[in-house]
Amino acid sequence: MKAKSDIGLVGLAVMGENLVLNMESKGFQVSVFNRTVEKVDKFITGRGAGKNIVGTHSLEELVASLETPRRVFLMVKAGKPVDEFIDKLIPLMEPGDIIIDGGNSHFPDTARRTAYVESKGLLYIGTGVSGGEEGALMGPSMMPGGSPAAWPAVKPIFQGICAKVADGSPCCDWVGEGGAGHFVKMVHNGIEYGDIQLICECYQIMKDYLGMTNEEMHETFAEWNRGDLDSYLIEITRDILAKKDEDGRYVLDYILDTAGQKGTGKWTAIAALDQGVPLTLIGESVFARCLSAQKEERVAASKVLEGPKGVRFEGDRAAFLEDLRKALFAAKVVSYAQGYTLMRAAAKEYGWNLNYGGIALMWRGGCIIRSVFLGKIKEAFDKDPNLANLLLDSYFQEKIADAQQSWRRVVAAAVISGIPSPSLSAALEYYDGYRCERLPANLLQAQRDYFGAHTYERTDRPRGEFFHTNWTGHGGDTVAGTYIA
Repeated sequence: MKAKSDIGLVGLAVMGENLVLNMESKGFQVSVFNRTVEKVDKFITGRGAGKNIVGTHSLEELVASLETPRRVFLMVKAGKPVDEFIDKLIPLMEPGDIIIDGGNSHFPDTARRTAYVESKGLLYIGTGVSGGEEGALMGPSMMPGGSPAAWPAVKPIFQGICAKVADGSPCCDWVGEGGAGHFVKMVHNGIEYGDIQLICECYQIMKDYLGMTNEEMHETFAEWNRGDLDSYLIEITRDILAKKDEDGRYVLDYILDTAGQKGTGKWTAIAALDQGVPLTLIGESVFARCLSAQKEERVAASKVLEGPKGVRFEGDRAAFLEDLRKALFAAKVVSYAQGYTLMRAAAKEYGWNLNYGGIALMWRGGCIIRSVFLGKIKEAFDKDPNLANLLLDSYFQEKIADAQQSWRRVVAAAVISGIPSPSLSAALEYYDGYRCERLPANLLQAQRDYFGAHTYERTDRPRGEFFHTNWTGHGGDTVAGTYIA
């Protein structure tokens, strides 16, 4: 072993352990520490036995074991624990040393921590790490942001351990200052919420409307994974549908239909509201999880609320499955279009210079939303770095045009048969709204002006001029200020 380690890691839960093993396998010597120090000894004598991994029993010992500039990677629970470790590390480190947060921290916290750590003479990185346990061990997607001066010191490690695409390009690059890295990871997770919900809606349509067996659905997802839906989430859905327990029963059929969440989807929806970006599909995906959690209420409601029940498809099932495949693809395009629109709005708000094609490349391997589809997004932004919306790219225009009638047939069938499809339909409504030259917001503005004198703009006058009508004849000329909350 070398006298000093290349990097230290705090937090030996599954993700932390796997990242350590990944770094060690790529030639880096790693020092480790865990608040429950027994975990350090268990790891060193277990999965880490015989490897270039140094176990330490205090933060002081960890920091002392590192070469300069010292790099300490925190893999601890987001929130207060991150702040606590930062405050404990700062007195032990020297100017130019680097603290790294690899958890799912909220981007405003990362922006705050970057400024705080820099004020102490140190450098800070908040990096999204996607790919779950397998990704951490075999190669995750990483989205670092924070102190730009820290990037050269961590780049060889991050790009050494991250996933690679076919041409060897690393699924990791510098995202931007402050909270940019964790913002991009948050949007990634929001898109993940959308992708998962869309797949779940297709599953329910297959099961309840088409009457398909688990084996038939398994075969369908296997086929889809060989085409333009080829992705990690389609792949694992294929595998889940085929998994049986020791009694020969399909495991999926015995899982309670209440979904959990860790908050990143909610943060994405809140950020969209703050930026005034219509992130409808992802928002509906978050709310779908909330509705699933109301299990007891839903069971009671199912006994008293009227609606279509037991409606089954009659016709060419293969043709409808092709409609469903196209509907899923089209809705996925909308999910990414909305996510990228949010990133563009946030970049303008916070002064980030985001590389949108580069972000697609970072997501092509290692991460939960990795898919062939992302290569087309990279191509779209390579062609036009200022592309306002993915729907306007020629490739995606053609794909949506081809899928549109299928998409409408699927949503209509779900509505008629009483099968909830909030994200598939929200995506279609967004598409129709985005392509609509004139929306009924003129009436909305008239209503606002009627009851609150909020004013409106006119089609026959230049933008930026505001008018008020005395709708009842009883009002005056005083108007409310024009602003956007």
